[in-house]
Amino acid sequence: MARITGVDIPNEKRLDIALTYIYGIGRSNVNGIIRQAKIEASRRVKTLTDEEISRITKVIEKGVTVEGNLRQQVSGNIKRLREINTYRGIRHARNLPSRGQRTRSNARTRRGKRVTIGAMKKDDRVKLESSKTPVTK
Repeated sequence: MARITGVDIPNEKRLDIALTYIYGIGRSNVNGIIRQAKIEASRRVKTLTDEEISRITKVIEKGVTVEGNLRQQVSGNIKRLREINTYRGIRHARNLPSRGQRTRSNARTRRGKRVTIGAMKKDDRVKLESSKTPVTK
């Protein structure tokens, strides 16, 4: 496996797909990176020479924020939003969607499993109340 900016990219994939395994590099960034490094996008990673890999690494280090630095930057931005109590910061703190999505019926991935809150049957309520009252002797 080729190692670029601290990430092992898969050998069997095309170069343009394999580079997207690096955090911060998407399909749109890949085209510019490959063009600057002067390498064909359709080549497989296993066919690249060490010199070509170093060219790709130099282009990425020079022009794109990736991996640890980008994660640090994103978490810093979220932390700043929380500290100044913006609406988006509050939504991040409460683990709710921050970009205007509705939460009444959706947003299950952010909010978690449904917790049903509702009426109890009378005998269930009696059992619950009896288990709560402490026994005094």
